[in-house]
Amino acid sequence: AGNCGCCGSDSKTYVVGGWAWAWCLISDTKRITLEIMTLQPRCEDVETAEGVAITVTGVAQVKVMTDHDLLAVACEQFLGKSVMEIKAVVLQTLEGHLRSILGTLTVEQIYQDRDQFAKLVREVAAPDVGRMGIEILSFTIKDVYDKLDYLSSLGKTQTAAVQRDADIGVAEAERDAGIREAECKKEMMDVKFLADTKMADSKRELELQKASFNQEVNTKVAEAQLAYELQAAKEQQKIRLEEIEIEVVQRKKQITIEEKEIDRTDKELIATVKRPAEAEAYKMQQLAEGQKIKKVLTAQAEAEKIRKIGEAEAASIEAVGKAEAEKMRLKAEAYQQYGEAAQTALVLEALPKVTHKSVSSPVPWRTKRLQFFIPTKNSTK
Repeated sequence: AGNCGCCGSDSKTYVVGGWAWAWCLISDTKRITLEIMTLQPRCEDVETAEGVAITVTGVAQVKVMTDHDLLAVACEQFLGKSVMEIKAVVLQTLEGHLRSILGTLTVEQIYQDRDQFAKLVREVAAPDVGRMGIEILSFTIKDVYDKLDYLSSLGKTQTAAVQRDADIGVAEAERDAGIREAECKKEMMDVKFLADTKMADSKRELELQKASFNQEVNTKVAEAQLAYELQAAKEQQKIRLEEIEIEVVQRKKQITIEEKEIDRTDKELIATVKRPAEAEAYKMQQLAEGQKIKKVLTAQAEAEKIRKIGEAEAASIEAVGKAEAEKMRLKAEAYQQYGEAAQTALVLEALPKVTHKSVSSPVPWRTKRLQFFIPTKNSTK
């Protein structure tokens, strides 16, 4: 909150939680807290309506009200004061009201109904505090005690009374419980007998229903069993047909496999026995034909050789014969020309050769005759 004056004017401007312009050395600004303040009022040895001195402590939460008129009141009374000073003023006000209220109540009223006591304090103190621009947010009684053990004695008395009432209540409760238990037992027995009767009837009806159900169930079971056996027989027949078809297929496959195996065996025999035998026979045939052709060709070659040799020998003999004849003819002509002396010379000339040939022969020389052929004029050899 702030207070502003300008050129003799005393107008005031209040700003809550915001900002405002202030003229230097002209405007007068002051602040007041708007936060919640916690107070702990305490009243020691205050006599109550019965003259019993007790000590009461409480806790109060107060704050400055932000309404414009009430805020102006609070600023008029507390502006420029610190938080501690504001709390002290409010605390003294609350403690005064607390003392005045304690003098009008008994210890039992204060002790037994603390909320009502705190509510009464708020109602009495709120107008006075509100005229200062302060609002009481909450007020509670924290503790109540005395130095003469009045409260403890009161508590003992109350405890004894409570204990007495409790014992009486327990006795009455036990009595009522016994009566009620007997009544409940009677009702229970009546209900039990009725329930037993109903149970017997229900059991008899249950047995009858059970027998009927068992008969119906047995009938259905028998029908189901027969239907199951019939269906099982049908399924077994289907299974057998399928097995037969499977066996037929397996047999066909086995026959096919055996045929394939026979073909394979035949081909293997052909490849391992027949084909080698045929090849060997063909080989022997070719070898025989080759030998035959060889022999024929050899015989033809030999015959041709013999024929050629014969022809050559014949030609040779013919040529030799012709040469010998020509030679003899020429010799004969020469001999005719040379005369007797030439013939003697030729004989002498040929004699050593004839003699040498006769000596080298294995035939004894005594058996040999030396023959000389002297050609004559009429001889051709």
